[in-house]
Amino acid sequence: MSAAEGPLVVGVDTSTQSTKALVVDAATGQVVASGQAPHTVSSGAGRESDPRQWWDALSEALRQCGDAAHEAAAVSIGGQQHGLVTLDERGEPVRPALLWNDVRSAPQARRLIEELGGPKAWAERTGSVPGPSFTVTKWAWLAENEPEAVRATRAVRLPHDYLTERLTGQGTTDRGDASGTGWWASGTEAYDEETLAHVGLDRAMLPRVVRPGEVAGTVRDSHDLPFSKGTLVAPGTGDNAAAALGLGLRPGAPVLSLGTSGTVYAVSRHRPADPTGTVAGFADAHGDWLPLACTLNCTLAVDRVAALLGLDREAVEPTGVTLLPYLDGERTPNLPGASGLLHGLRHDTTAGQLLQAAYDGAVHSLLGALDLVLDADADRSVPLLLIGGGARGRAWQETVRRLSGRAVQVPEAKELVALGAAAQAAGLLTGEDPAAVARRWNTAAGPVLDAVERDDETLERIAGVLSDAAPLLERSTDDR
Repeated sequence: MSAAEGPLVVGVDTSTQSTKALVVDAATGQVVASGQAPHTVSSGAGRESDPRQWWDALSEALRQCGDAAHEAAAVSIGGQQHGLVTLDERGEPVRPALLWNDVRSAPQARRLIEELGGPKAWAERTGSVPGPSFTVTKWAWLAENEPEAVRATRAVRLPHDYLTERLTGQGTTDRGDASGTGWWASGTEAYDEETLAHVGLDRAMLPRVVRPGEVAGTVRDSHDLPFSKGTLVAPGTGDNAAAALGLGLRPGAPVLSLGTSGTVYAVSRHRPADPTGTVAGFADAHGDWLPLACTLNCTLAVDRVAALLGLDREAVEPTGVTLLPYLDGERTPNLPGASGLLHGLRHDTTAGQLLQAAYDGAVHSLLGALDLVLDADADRSVPLLLIGGGARGRAWQETVRRLSGRAVQVPEAKELVALGAAAQAAGLLTGEDPAAVARRWNTAAGPVLDAVERDDETLERIAGVLSDAAPLLERSTDDR
């Protein structure tokens, strides 16, 4: 047995590009063991992954954890949101999953908004105005483009649901991840029958929504993972809701997450309903709400610019150039057909200035939504929590400080999605609110970088280019 003070739990983060597993001491929050294995994502017009590789990656990540994983008393899975997983009568994938950053369903998103009452009606019913990231639009795209796949589908799941079901044998999800589908109504906290009927999706094909603190099931016999039969399985949740748990967030504390996608969010006691579609009115994983704005282009896009320039990602120089790094289209602002745009290039422009411009463009999109995410009475002096893969990069930190004008806190804890899942698993054993578990583990502790004067000149320049270039950015790349 490990030298742990309390029972061990496993938290999993099945993200876009890899699966990470942490074995955590439920009493202290100490990470006893960890493992990680990669996924592959298709390139080209779509972004797809075979769900079976997520299971294989989970198996490998847990193998790296050694005996500690076998000792775990509970497990929870946090996962990338919105992905459409279609399963046949044997529970096998009908086709690769359509991932959150697959924006081919932009025409279906526009059509669904119009056909079901417009943006305000959608926001009031589901909490969000669906964009091409949302699962409902992906199902509509599939029905239109691959009707044979729809006919073969007997169950529809989200990425974290797929792994949880393979553990327990039961189809379940949670309110946090369900709220990103577009067919879960935030007002009633139930699947919306009108939406389902409109897109031709049978309610019986969807998973049961497990309530916060409820056990989703137990690990069944037939699996090849190092869990004992009967190990408790928590509901799991979407990656942002899991990270919020991992930070032990209280209402009003703002988070900026720098990953493949960029997000800004805060826990709120009030159900959000933004008819502009900028803020998604997600539920969180413990009974409150998680208003959130998401960009498609963050660390991956900036790293791609650095690679094109042959630079280390920290090799930035002060710049007057504007680069909108919309390499995958964009969600905030809502420009699904856009591509990257560069303005202000001169003979004396350096590669380092171009790289800094990519950072500025990515952060501008996130900060533009920050005030919309926060409640009106939120304390604007509270440090901005900076998390995700880019949070420890000096160029990211300094760009966020300069363009936000806020103090920035960088939690020392790593893998906050997996830690949040572990806190949820621990809550099953102790009866605690998972966010309280994370606060007991002190996961948000980290250095605070003082506020600097906000760079309004750069913000205004980027906003001006974005406005002037709107007709070009709004055109689909297929139209050029």
